[in-house]
Amino acid sequence: MKKTFYLFNPGILERKDNTLKFTPISGDGEVPSPDAQARYLPIEDISEFYVFGSLRANSALFNFLGQKDVAVHFFDYYENYTGSFMPRDSLLSGKMLLAQTAHYQDKKKRLIIAKKFIEGAVYNMIKNLKYYNRRGKDMEDIIEVIENLKTLIFDTKTVEELMGVEGQIRSCYYDAFNLIINDFDMDGRSKQPPHNEVNALISFGNMVCYTLCLRAIHQTQLNPTVSYLHQPGERRYSLALDIAEIFKPIIVDRVIFKVLNKKEISEKHFDKKLNRCLLNSSGKKIFVKALEERFQETIQHRSLKRSVSYRHLIKLECYKLVKHLLGLEEYKPFKMYW
Repeated sequence: MKKTFYLFNPGILERKDNTLKFTPISGDGEVPSPDAQARYLPIEDISEFYVFGSLRANSALFNFLGQKDVAVHFFDYYENYTGSFMPRDSLLSGKMLLAQTAHYQDKKKRLIIAKKFIEGAVYNMIKNLKYYNRRGKDMEDIIEVIENLKTLIFDTKTVEELMGVEGQIRSCYYDAFNLIINDFDMDGRSKQPPHNEVNALISFGNMVCYTLCLRAIHQTQLNPTVSYLHQPGERRYSLALDIAEIFKPIIVDRVIFKVLNKKEISEKHFDKKLNRCLLNSSGKKIFVKALEERFQETIQHRSLKRSVSYRHLIKLECYKLVKHLLGLEEYKPFKMYW
């Protein structure tokens, strides 16, 4: 199975025959002594890179990565996603693009798909709350409020109205985080920048989930710029935002609860300055390791009758959407069934 590599430190990435060589460099950009420890990475083992430190590379490297179908995702100092290098879109289909566009332009068809995304997301949120309710956390009142709000989803007439209901549901859902997490307070959702540890983990995890969905979309005939819940043009790859809504509760949120309640991540793993809270280098390593373990975890798929990973579930979600857009099969969002 191919792996995802996370590059947190500054370095030089270059091709060495059929292998990649990563050489660390100092913060001022100077190359270290010749005996500095370099990492050699067989290209056949790599799915994608997440780059959080400065990276030196040339066009020959990116040509090589494109040939080998290896993506590279870039993030700035503040952990904001800035862009991706994606291999050539060998699967793009004019028929698929026309179908995507037609479903976006038809307001009724667009709303149907948008509701499906929210339906799946809310179902998975409630599953999380019920899981912790069974483990002694009193979630009953919050679950009841969300269940009542959920009924409003199907009565909405526009995507904007739907997003309003989703916002109310997510606000209630985030209220439950203070009950689930033992030693940290969320104190409401704050973004750009996150103001505390829980929000820092949510922002970082959601960003990783978004890029994972983008990669899955790229491996199908879907175009990532044509979306249904989020407005196309609001962000560059808005379809990845749509699909990520379904998987953030069952991947990102569950990992956050785990690393905090098991004290795998503590206050020492965050940097706080200028009204901003971010994971430090050691915190990022712990968190991405936990996320990767979740991505690789498998479940017994009901329809396929075999074990599939969470990472593969996202790609299957894209295929389901393709079938819906082509009129082959109604799209049904993934819902946790365990």
